[in-house]
Amino acid sequence: MQRTLFLSMLCLAGTVAAQGERLDLQDDVPIDTYLALLAQVAPPARDGAEAYMAAFRSRCGRALRTIELRRAFAQGNGDPVLMNMVRASHERDTAALQRLGASIACPSK
Repeated sequence: MQRTLFLSMLCLAGTVAAQGERLDLQDDVPIDTYLALLAQVAPPARDGAEAYMAAFRSRCGRALRTIELRRAFAQGNGDPVLMNMVRASHERDTAALQRLGASIACPSK
């Protein structure tokens, strides 16, 4: 299940660049559309993304943009906090979601 979930998220996040290529994503998808696509592919991915977005807003004082969420899913093996929040959502582990949410780093201005 975890492998299928991870592969589904990679496919949805955007084109995975070949090794050495840059991953170019554009901020051209509304967040609601992106979340709806996540829900179709893997509901825990949407739940984890929503928890990540809520924690980001709480810690950083602003909403996460779609492009930032897409990059968090797509770059490398994905942002470890986001990927673990997806896993915690799948496992319905609210304590882990809270702990992980407190570890989100805000981008520097």
